Amino acid sequence: MTRLEQIYAEKVAPDLKKEFGYTSSMQIPRLSFVSLNMGLGEASNNNKLIEEAVVELTAIAGQKAVITRARKSIAAFKLREGMPVGCRVTLRRERMWDFLDKLINFALPRVRDFRGVPDRGFDGRGNFTLGIREHSIFPEINVDRVEHVKGMNVTIVTTAGADKEGKMMLDLLGMPFKK
Repeated sequence: MTRLEQIYAEKVAPDLKKEFGYTSSMQIPRLSFVSLNMGLGEASNNNKLIEEAVVELTAIAGQKAVITRARKSIAAFKLREGMPVGCRVTLRRERMWDFLDKLINFALPRVRDFRGVPDRGFDGRGNFTLGIREHSIFPEINVDRVEHVKGMNVTIVTTAGADKEGKMMLDLLGMPFKK
């Protein structure tokens, strides 16, 4: 059991049960999975960039990243169906908890002029999406070897039914929301 998972079991779950008056432990919101996505618009022209992104996302996640391809051709973007446009990885169970622990405690505090995560990223069903402008905030990335700074999206999918429940769960886990 990872450190963050232990915090969830010992502190967060009982607090959520008490706050929202759940009668069963199965009603308590929990994390389903975490999805990491890197969209690389210029990757369709530069194959080296997509390979670099896959290696870096694999290092960040601890799991092999998959190349995503265009579904449709768009002439204005010089994009054809099937061309690589980014990469993604879905984390579950232990890797998910490890990544969230690393994100909350190591990566986010390394963001320049960090004042907290805005809480606008909730989707109405308790899931939270966070955009990161520089992937180099993660400790696995050697900043000296990075040629192109890439952004990424982190989506935290929960079983919460409402944003209030999801926000409280992430807040109790230590997500640094803006005040």
